[in-house]
Amino acid sequence: MPRISPGKRYAQAAFELALERNALENWQEGLKKIADSTASQDLMALLESPRVPFDAKKELLEKQVGKINPLVFNLALLLVQKGSLRLSADILQQFIALLDAHRGVERANVIAAVPLSDEDRKTISNRLGKMIEGKVVVQDRVDSSIIGGFIARIGDMLVDGSVRQRLESLKKSLVETRR
Repeated sequence: MPRISPGKRYAQAAFELALERNALENWQEGLKKIADSTASQDLMALLESPRVPFDAKKELLEKQVGKINPLVFNLALLLVQKGSLRLSADILQQFIALLDAHRGVERANVIAAVPLSDEDRKTISNRLGKMIEGKVVVQDRVDSSIIGGFIARIGDMLVDGSVRQRLESLKKSLVETRR
């Protein structure tokens, strides 16, 4: 039986609450602020220290994240109390995945040889969207080793439109033709 990460459990509960209260964006914002706060090593050291009283931790966290949904803040306090605040980045990631699924959006990880322009992202998004018959959001990164073109991964599907792949295919067909 597959094991569900604690981050996914918290995200599922948070998503259900946010959906019930029609506050999905509000929760996403709050979860992002909490996840961003974990980047501060000094703050994390204080929040994880058993010597710092809980009320002081609460005040520190409140100053760090600012005004957020009280239920999101309560989740953060629960994570602090359990010594699990570092899960907040995973919770945010899982929450966004649930939000995307709710909205019918797929995320495509695209690797390109050069940085993509906004127009390139839109074109790739549209083409991939037609392939999967849905809406696609492109998250891109650069890897010059693919020479040109792009490689896209949407869930289990891989689309390799790189020049490197085309050259490998050409090489393979030339070698087979020689035989």
